[in-house]
Amino acid sequence: MQIELWINEKKVRAAIEPDTLLIDFLREQGCSSVKRGCETSNCGLCTVFMDEKPVLSCSVLAARADGHHIVTLEGLKEEAEGFGAYIADQGAEQCGFCNPGFMMNAIAMFRENPDPTDDEIREYLSGNLCRCSGYEGQMRGIKAYLAFCRQKGGQA
Repeated sequence: MQIELWINEKKVRAAIEPDTLLIDFLREQGCSSVKRGCETSNCGLCTVFMDEKPVLSCSVLAARADGHHIVTLEGLKEEAEGFGAYIADQGAEQCGFCNPGFMMNAIAMFRENPDPTDDEIREYLSGNLCRCSGYEGQMRGIKAYLAFCRQKGGQA
């Protein structure tokens, strides 16, 4: 079957098998930030934006993305670099495997809720598995980044 979609602002047309998962399709298109972790929709490593909303690409058939706009971390490079520096500063990227999914969900949070409480931050992080840390570094990095954004007079 043929699908047509936008990946990081680039129009892509391709033939796929009906059972192709979006994660596999995106990786075939060179989006290496989209990672396979648990295969059960529990780790958040495969998070991408579909029409500006975070989705788990391991749980979406590529055919469902037909006609939609998909954004991976590669498509958010500038936005992610600024925030990523705060995560690194807090030592929260130890092995780095969870970072792409974690950053996608954090960016979604910044867009939806630019002034989250600690509980709201934890809620956004709840779908992201990190085997290296206790999430405290990520929490400190998010709070430091949000404080920086407020200080410069803008939003994240």
